[in-house]
Amino acid sequence: MVMEKHIQADRLRALVEPVVAHLGFEVVDIEFVSGQKILRIYIDGPQGIDVDDCARVSRQVSALFDVEDPIPGQYTLEISSPGLDRPLARPSDFERFAGSQIKVKTALPVDGRRNFRGRLVGLVDGRVILEADETRYDLAFDNIEKARLVPEL
Repeated sequence: MVMEKHIQADRLRALVEPVVAHLGFEVVDIEFVSGQKILRIYIDGPQGIDVDDCARVSRQVSALFDVEDPIPGQYTLEISSPGLDRPLARPSDFERFAGSQIKVKTALPVDGRRNFRGRLVGLVDGRVILEADETRYDLAFDNIEKARLVPEL
C-alpha cells in the first residue's frame, strides 16, 4: 500500500512540478486523502509563499487537471505552504535537512516500533539514518510512511 501511494504521488508530482516550477516554486509534497477526496499540494519558494502565491498555483494546476484529468471523480484541490513542520517526501529532502529534528512514521515496524523522533543524520545508500533515544536507526526510504521536520523555536 505504501508503494501504491508513492507511485500515485510520483505520477502527480511529474505532472504538477513543471507548472509549479514555471511559477517560481517547488513542490514539497503531494497527498491525496481518499476518504475526504482532498488533493493537497504543498509548495514553497525562496522567500516563502503567501495566499496569492497559493491562488496562482491553484489556478494553473486546476487548468492542467481539467485537461489531464489525473484523478477520476470529484475532489477538492488544496494548495498550501508546508509550514514549519515541513513534510519530507523525497530522498533529496533527507539530504537537505540533515542535522534537523524530525518525526518519522514507518509503514512496517523497525525494532518493534513505527514512530521515531530524533536528529536526522542524512541519507546513505537510499536509507534514512536517524538518531533517536541514544540509538542510531537505519530506515529504508521505501518504508517511510510519513516524515516531518520538528520546528526548533
